[in-house]
Amino acid sequence: MGIIEQIRQKAAGQVMRIVLPEGEEPRTIEAAAILRREGLARPILLGSPDRIRAAAAERGADITGVDLIDPACAPQRPAYAAELLELRRAKGMTQEKADELSADPMYFGVLMVRLGDADGLVSGALHSTGDMLRPALQIIRTKPGTRLVSSAFLVECRDKSLGQDGLLIFSDCVVVPCPTAEELAHIAVSAAQTAKDLCGIREPKVALLSFSTKGSASHELVDKVREAAQIARRLAPDLALDGELQLDAALVPEVAQIKAKGSPVAGAANVLIFPDLQSGNIGYKLTQRIGGAQAFAVLQGLARPCNDLSRGCSVEDIVNTVCMTAVQAQNA
Repeated sequence: MGIIEQIRQKAAGQVMRIVLPEGEEPRTIEAAAILRREGLARPILLGSPDRIRAAAAERGADITGVDLIDPACAPQRPAYAAELLELRRAKGMTQEKADELSADPMYFGVLMVRLGDADGLVSGALHSTGDMLRPALQIIRTKPGTRLVSSAFLVECRDKSLGQDGLLIFSDCVVVPCPTAEELAHIAVSAAQTAKDLCGIREPKVALLSFSTKGSASHELVDKVREAAQIARRLAPDLALDGELQLDAALVPEVAQIKAKGSPVAGAANVLIFPDLQSGNIGYKLTQRIGGAQAFAVLQGLARPCNDLSRGCSVEDIVNTVCMTAVQAQNA
């Protein structure tokens, strides 16, 4: 059974409320119908109920039982505006601005998650990552002990000898362009938690990647990875983690015996931490396009789960992302 099938099973085992701010978007409506029909989540569509129903009829999507909320006239809106005003008053938020933003589906959805009226949020079919991350960081904020939001890719490889039966976690490939050593350490700890919570990997083995293994090269970029490993060990002393490691030393036991003998991670890593966004983004796309792997993205580090879609996403992509968000919510 593949990782997405496992995640769908987990989602169905404890149905969570996931809000979809782009509720009038046709793919999102069709995904909501599937999620409700298959018992994978309790979707909440934001927008005009009349327009949502009309779009659903046009797509042949049965949204019976799906919650429809119009933020502009929702009874929760005054309470949400008051919460937003209190949260952002020190940053210059006014009552007038809070009233305006509380009618915006993205802000409304994030406030739903903060106030416990939804368990998670998924958007991105129409909006950029920043459109969602901005209110999420302002309102939901990061987990205690976590300083930043980053991404993790669940990469399912054809070669089952890699990682955990072919499953690897890649991080960060989307969010933080050039992390400091401390930020890299937080990314590593967050990715290990994602491996546990979302993928059921009981023993994450985290490799901080570089073009050097254990001092085989000398450069300030290598120094940053080595320092990040030291910080990560202090943040999570029980975590199996090592760095700096080259990719082959991290994944291939025969290479690990030569380059990093005695490492608790080398040759058996299932969580790969890339030193910057360029290498991470290139790495996952090479694995996907040339290696034929499947890759599924989530955000990590927020106090409550919010996830982003590609604007070219399919209905299946939305369903899968909602299921991953639901499983994250189960562990929040």
